Amino acid sequence: MKKLSTVIWLTLSLSLCLNEHVDADHVPSASKGRDYYEERGEIVWEVPTPSKVIALTFDDGPDAHTTVEILDLLKQYGAKATFFVVGNRVEKHPDIVARELREGHEIGNHSYTHPPFHNINASKLTSELNRTQEAIFKATGSKTVLFRPPGGSYNESIVRTSKDIGMLTVLWSWHQDTLDWRKPGVNRIVKKVLDNAHNGDIVLMHDFVPTSTQTVEALSVILPELQKRGFTFVTVSELLSYHDKSHKFIEVNH
Repeated sequence: MKKLSTVIWLTLSLSLCLNEHVDADHVPSASKGRDYYEERGEIVWEVPTPSKVIALTFDDGPDAHTTVEILDLLKQYGAKATFFVVGNRVEKHPDIVARELREGHEIGNHSYTHPPFHNINASKLTSELNRTQEAIFKATGSKTVLFRPPGGSYNESIVRTSKDIGMLTVLWSWHQDTLDWRKPGVNRIVKKVLDNAHNGDIVLMHDFVPTSTQTVEALSVILPELQKRGFTFVTVSELLSYHDKSHKFIEVNH
């Protein structure tokens, strides 16, 4: 596969939204606060920008049914997204991951077995990331530079290890956690995204939720409505390039 090198500018100073309501049950614990990691450009939650761009992200796939249906919907609306894949599922469905990249979407690393990350040791963490990188490379001919820890868990060790491997940790806008993995109902997923849509958001959804089609059904409503509002759907790396104040960069190979 031909490699295209893209310079992605990373923010050193993403603003904290002080008036934002945060459900403490859904904020990942960490040894240092969000502002510390944002200022260092080590974790991204969202990208402040005046442009009407939004990044849809999907965790835990690929899945032989749901992911394919999501890809079909994205294609229908000319939307790009980022898929944070689980390594052992990539090995089961390499053709789907190859399709994701072929159709202009982005692949991110979401660990190999999706274990709890809140107390993972360095050896296990490194193995989880490297095995997923290998699975992605085997399926697509390229590796990713984006990483999302399962459950959104992060600490100094997780951030440092992923950085040493050459990956940026990407989480999501706190107001855009759809909780679709809980199967809350299509309307709740739709309402969560549409009621809270802002420029530069990173939306969290899942393309593998056993026995559930709620995410797909919700997406069929979300895509046309946000498009009607003037939003463009971009990959995470594309979103990062919109931050005017960024002055750090990494090279992303597709």
